[in-house]
Formats: sequence, structure tokens, C-alpha cells
Amino acid sequence: MAITDRSYALDLDAKDSLAKYKDQFIVTNPEISYLDGNSLGRLPKKTISAINSFLEKEWGTQVVEGWSTWVDEAQKTGNLIGKAALGAAEGQVLACDTTSINFYQLVGAALAARPNRKTIIIDSANFPTDRYILQGLARVHGLKLITINNEEGGEAKHEQITADILEKYMSDDVAFVTFEVIQYRSGARSNIKEITDMARKYGALTIWDASHAVGAIEMNFDTNGVDLAVGCTYKYGNSGPGSPAWLYVSKRIQNELEVPIQGWFAQKDQFEMGPDFEKSADIRGFQIASPSIIGLRCINTAFEMIKEVSIEKIAEKCAIGTEMMIGLYDAWLKDLGFTLNTPRDPKERGGHISLVHPDAKEIALGLRQFANVIPDYRVPNSIRLAISPLATSYVEVWDGFERLRDLVASKKYKEISASGSRVT
Repeated sequence: MAITDRSYALDLDAKDSLAKYKDQFIVTNPEISYLDGNSLGRLPKKTISAINSFLEKEWGTQVVEGWSTWVDEAQKTGNLIGKAALGAAEGQVLACDTTSINFYQLVGAALAARPNRKTIIIDSANFPTDRYILQGLARVHGLKLITINNEEGGEAKHEQITADILEKYMSDDVAFVTFEVIQYRSGARSNIKEITDMARKYGALTIWDASHAVGAIEMNFDTNGVDLAVGCTYKYGNSGPGSPAWLYVSKRIQNELEVPIQGWFAQKDQFEMGPDFEKSADIRGFQIASPSIIGLRCINTAFEMIKEVSIEKIAEKCAIGTEMMIGLYDAWLKDLGFTLNTPRDPKERGGHISLVHPDAKEIALGLRQFANVIPDYRVPNSIRLAISPLATSYVEVWDGFERLRDLVASKKYKEISASGSRVT
């Protein structure tokens, strides 16, 4: 059966062991093809009851007494994230704060662990916040910031940094390198082990940003020797807008690291309220302050679902779904002015693909206004389209691509009106 036949997608759904999970999410309009789970995941139905139960049976009745059980919830939830999605043993993951704060915390810790080294490395296609934080720290502390050009005209295909590319910039002065597991724009996947090993060869630490990978692919942090990592929970993690992020610190180096933000939750004897900071020896030593318990309950609901399904099966569906997207691009879209900015090898991509077009911004808006398709747009010319394996059917993806083809072929998107929102 041809990939351009809708029955191709329906057949995949009929064989999909994960198909039943879509009914566990809130879908108010079944006509919408929601292909933006790489930006914000759908709401699990169980999350609503979990939050209502917390409000009524815990906060509402226990008030401050609830902290006797809530106080270590960031660690318990971190353990769940680690087991369900990261390949991390207990005691290495915290669910807390935002990705940006966690990134700053681990960057500061990495710098302190390599005090005589003054060079740090990132790539130009990395997510803006990570780049901006390093630019600020480099300026304040007099560091040398190397930014590898992996965008258009650079030395990397599909923005993908390899160990060979990285080694050109390595030296004994490099304190750490930091890259995305999945490039936020192109969807290209980094080889975690090869890059980590390359950095370690020069005595440098590696900090991974897994925001666009967690809940979509296998990462096996412990097996791959990861030092440090951060990520969010609201994309493929389906934990809600602004839900707490997470950080990972390998047990190998927890005692070696000092934190720049010395919050009271990280204090060894937290409730002694002592005059001087003494970092807790375990993963709590990287926590700053009180976590959002409501946010953690959202994470618990969503990541229990991921654990139940297994990240292996989720990754398999991501690979099949993105393979279908690329097949439909070949059949329908490449002759309409699109180019593919995502690796074709499923081992080298995540849960989304990136399609480049001169009119990408207008097309993305047109899909929302005229076609009941929700993608997103990323400058300068990319449309991102994702399959979120638990909440998205194959036919939902197929329908979205058919509508994309028809919208562009008809040039209907040129009739768009301003959205009134700065969000793309």
C-alpha cells in the first residue's frame, strides 16, 4: 500500500499498541491535527483528577502539615523521570525550577569544578536561552566562549554536531561543552556517548540539554556516561505549560561539584537554619528552594504513563511516525518549494522534523487559520511538525500533511490575516 493512501496510516494505527493512549488525553476538537507536541504536549485526563485530589485532600485539609510529605517530592519525582525516560538510576535527578535556572546551576557547578580552565563551547543552533546564559557568564567572568557554527553555511549537516567536529575546538583549557540532545529547530540527534567521551578525553565536562528529547527517545544517561543534563517536562512529557523542569547529576561527580545558587533546600541540615552553607551530599544538594507541588503532580501523572508504556516503545513510534512524515514530504512537498532539514536516518533524529520553505512563517499561520493543523514556526524559515506518540495517531499526522500539501499547492496561505500574537 502506498504511503500516499490514507489507509497506510490507518493500518499503522490498527497495529499500534499505543493507540489506546490517545483517549487518555483531552481532545476538544477531533478535526484538529495537532502536530506541535514538541512544543507543548496535550493534557492527560488523569492530571485533572490528580490535581483536584491534591487541592481537596492535601493542601485544602492539611495546609502546612502537608510539607511533612511534600518536602522530598522533587527527589521522588526526579527518580520517576529518570527511570521512565532518562535511563538514570535513583538519586541523580531532581524535578525543580525551570530549565534555564537548572542550566545556570549546572554551568556554574561545572565552571567551579574546572577552575583553571577558561574556555566553554556551545553551538550557534543551540536553543537561545542556553546561548544567552553562556554569553552573560563569559562576559562577567572573562571566559572564552567558542560558538561552533552549525547553521546554514556552517560545517554541520542538519545542525548536527559530531565528535569529529567538536574535536577541532577542544583543548586542555575547555571547562565544559554543552549541546542539545535533539536540536530544537532541525530535529537532528546528537550522539550522546561519542560527544561525552570526546569531551572527557580532554578533561572537560559535558552538559546536555534534553528538552526536545525527553519522552520521545531513549537516552540511557547512565550507560552513556553522561555528566550533567537538564530538560523540561511540558513537551513530550505532557506535564503542562510551565511545569517544573529537571536536572541530572551523575553520582560519579555529585560530591565534586559546588553550586552557584546555594538555596536552603540544598543545605545539609536544612531545618537547622545555620549561618553557613554546607551542601547536602546527595542530589538534594542541587535543589534551590520549595518546588511546585501542583506542578510535580502533573509530572507524576504524565511520566507514570511513559513508564507504563516504556520509552523504548515510544521511541519506536517516533521513528515510524517521522519516517512517514519524510515519506510524505518526498511524495507531496519537495516539489512545492520545501526542503528537509532533518536527518533521514531514524537513529539521528527525534520526534519532530523540520521543513524549510521561503514562506514558512505564512504557511505555518495558514495551517492554523485555514486547515485545522497546529505546527510551529522557527526563524528563519522552518516549520516544525511532530508526532507525540502517546497523544497522536498516525492518521492525524497523515491528515495534517495532506492539508499542508493542499494549502501550499492552492496558495491559500497567502490570504492569512495577522494573528495578533507574538508566539509562533
